[in-house]
Amino acid sequence: SMIGLTIATLSTNIAANVVAPANSIANIMPSKISFRMGGYITGIIGILIFPWKLLADPHGYIFVWLIAYSALLGALAGVMICDYYIIRKTELDLVQLFKLGGIYKGWNQRAWIAFGASLLPVLPGFLATVYVIPADSIGGFWMDLYSYAWFVTFFLSFGLYWVLMQLKK
Repeated sequence: SMIGLTIATLSTNIAANVVAPANSIANIMPSKISFRMGGYITGIIGILIFPWKLLADPHGYIFVWLIAYSALLGALAGVMICDYYIIRKTELDLVQLFKLGGIYKGWNQRAWIAFGASLLPVLPGFLATVYVIPADSIGGFWMDLYSYAWFVTFFLSFGLYWVLMQLKK
């Protein structure tokens, strides 16, 4: 019965978790990459990131992967929430949003600047956590800042994006 449970778990998780990345990869170049090829690419990337190595050491999974990922998501959320609720006041022109030459003009450079700049304060803590630089060389402040990476990057990107968008006016 454990073999059946294992097969059911694997097939459900593989089927459910491959759809979104396979679609995203296929949409990069729809004429060249099919959904099936996107699924294969997803599988290859999944093997190349060594997920079993992430889970083998709790330090690597929690303090490296999860906190670093939360830093990226915090910075992204800060920009997106500020843009939607504060800058645009929940008003988006959906037709223009998906139009190639629309009013939103593609990439928002101010958003990228706010995103990247908000990651800089947590970078020393990340580099020390992955042993690129010695932790004792940067001090406890930077390590503490890294521990709260989501909050740090969220509020920094939110504030910086708001300031940059005010300068645009």
